[in-house]
Amino acid sequence: MSTAVLDPVHPAALKRQPLFNVPAVITALAALMLVIHGVRALMSQDADIETLALFAFIPARYDPSIITDGVLPGGTGADIWTFVTYALLHGDITHIGVNLLWMLAFGSPVARRFGTLRFLAFFAITAAAGAAAHLVTHPNELVPMIGASAAISGCMAAAIRFVFATHGFEGLRPDGFEAVVRRPAAPLSVVLRDRRVIGFVAVWFVINLAFGLGAPVGAETGTIAWQAHIGGFLAGLLLFPLFDPVARRTEPFPRGEGY
Repeated sequence: MSTAVLDPVHPAALKRQPLFNVPAVITALAALMLVIHGVRALMSQDADIETLALFAFIPARYDPSIITDGVLPGGTGADIWTFVTYALLHGDITHIGVNLLWMLAFGSPVARRFGTLRFLAFFAITAAAGAAAHLVTHPNELVPMIGASAAISGCMAAAIRFVFATHGFEGLRPDGFEAVVRRPAAPLSVVLRDRRVIGFVAVWFVINLAFGLGAPVGAETGTIAWQAHIGGFLAGLLLFPLFDPVARRTEPFPRGEGY
């Protein structure tokens, strides 16, 4: 990975930066997930199982040889909405806590760049892409999949499309965040030649494969659905231009800047 020495940040610049600069849509999504988790904690076991059957993503729902009419609630509607609603459910407090931290870190810059409506559409589509990847790799699976990790992986992928468009790691400076959020993104073919991006993606894939192939995350949440993470990540990486409101940069980056 390339490195760069950053200039000291002027104290006045730090004072201009709010301590918690979180977009409202991220706060609202986090609150919704916490409320849903709290309500489920108060439910009886039977009611919670019914909730999972109605809103979690269950691949076997799409195999008529396994699931016959009336076995799972929701019918055709649930066949559609569970591609997204599963992302609002979590297994335990650790599961939701980790996801909210990652959403805060990677969802915030994407939400600030996209705006509320674009971000919500992006979140839903990357969640659906994760569910589709899980369906392809786990056909006939009766175990429900829950969690926002696939959509958050999509946010990670979207973030790398523009946060590395600056020299070194300038965008991580307190006075550089707003600038990088508004910086035009380069084409994917250019982004993927950046050693920082290559390193980030490589580490991300290795971690997901390592944990997904052999590391359980507890009895409450089962194993990590790493295929869904990859599905969400690839969707975020490839579909980013469809949601990005900032005009794409077409000219090459100056020597020493970003790429």
